[in-house]
Amino acid sequence: MSKVSDLSLAVTELKRCGEALIGISESLADLFSGNEDAQTADQPKAEAPAPEEKPLTLEAVRAVLAEKSRAGHTAEVRALLEKHGAGKLSEIDPAEYPELLAEAEVLGNG
Repeated sequence: MSKVSDLSLAVTELKRCGEALIGISESLADLFSGNEDAQTADQPKAEAPAPEEKPLTLEAVRAVLAEKSRAGHTAEVRALLEKHGAGKLSEIDPAEYPELLAEAEVLGNG
């Protein structure tokens, strides 16, 4: 290759690198300015699927309560069941499972 074509190739490569640097600097400016909506063509926004919230089952709640009971909190577990108007877990309305589970999970933590 001649020196002129080498120089032309170097200038083209330098221009491409400059454009890449401009793109990177714009992305960084958007990132640090809090503009999360700005996306470059090279970096499409990946959408994370929303996790499906599965309803709590009797078995899942029973497992947590059994673990708390084995850890020495049997009286507290019984008190929670009575607080929810039942003598045993199967008598509790499934709509109350999230609240019951939240209350049970703090047993022994304080």
